[in-house]
Amino acid sequence: MIHDRYAARGRTPTQACSPPREVLGGWVRSRRAWAWFFAALPLAGCASDTGIPPEALRFGQLGEIEVQLQAPLQLGVGRLDQTVKWGSNGAWSLQETILYHDVVGDGDFVRNPGSPDQFASYYASLITQVNDQQGLQLDIPELPQDTIPTCGPVMSRVTFTIHDDPRNTDKSWTRCAYGSLGNLTPEGAGPDPAASRVALAAVLARNYTVGDNFISAYSGSVPFATLDRGEDTPATLTAPFSITDQRDWASFWQDHTGGKSQPPTVDFDKELVIVAAVGTRSEAGDSVEVRRILQVDQGTLVHIWERIPGDFCSPVARSHTPYHIVVSPRTPLPIRFAEIHPDTVRCGTQGG
Repeated sequence: MIHDRYAARGRTPTQACSPPREVLGGWVRSRRAWAWFFAALPLAGCASDTGIPPEALRFGQLGEIEVQLQAPLQLGVGRLDQTVKWGSNGAWSLQETILYHDVVGDGDFVRNPGSPDQFASYYASLITQVNDQQGLQLDIPELPQDTIPTCGPVMSRVTFTIHDDPRNTDKSWTRCAYGSLGNLTPEGAGPDPAASRVALAAVLARNYTVGDNFISAYSGSVPFATLDRGEDTPATLTAPFSITDQRDWASFWQDHTGGKSQPPTVDFDKELVIVAAVGTRSEAGDSVEVRRILQVDQGTLVHIWERIPGDFCSPVARSHTPYHIVVSPRTPLPIRFAEIHPDTVRCGTQGG
């Protein structure tokens, strides 16, 4: 399912492969970065390389870049996985998944807005830099590819992979760094001194695609895991609510399943349950999901999204009650719910 609300703003290709304004944001505004950044620009190839033998091409000039981040949440009990895939034709996508105790809570997917052609020159520029630019080259003896570090409870694991189509070969580097995709920094990366190159390459890939002002769909959320989700339940669900003790949990699960199964184990001394619901809906395809669980000054604020079929989806008329049941670390009471966010699903030839 595609969501363009977090995608980068459209850009227009420039004649000299000049970088987008947001690429110059964040860390790359430092004086040290300016020198290599502008030195790399004349090397970026913008023309088609069709017909050129592989040995004449930079590694990955025709192929794909993949950036994977595993950012710890709640000192390791949860995780935010983020994967950017970016092809040499310019097309890119971002998949985000939030997990609690390695169980998925929710996922979000975005892709490049408009034509991917506008991002092709930016891809060529980054490939030039990681192949040729002093201080950013990845394929060097000081940065072996077989290092798979343990990053601990506070650092993210960052993997930068280049796939080369003509050679049908991958090169991949994994290191540790601070931050998730939105605030990743090369400062303090490890375990070896050259690890900062991997983090910086990931930062530049982010800036070229989603932009340096990127905000995660799960920004600020505690981790959570899905216990059940669907479109039909025997329970009467008219609005979202929380469950904070075993007795209420057992009673709800009895109603929800008709007594056909035992409720999943929840440690209510340390955890709580959120039931996302919007009442009965009359069109098939309407669904609901927990998006963020935020600890705020006075309790907890839960954000819920309702996904509604778009005008071109031709939904079938069917009465149903969508729901999403999640477990998360126990957060301060009271539990409040933000206004439900409607998210229209793009279908068929609908816009974008």
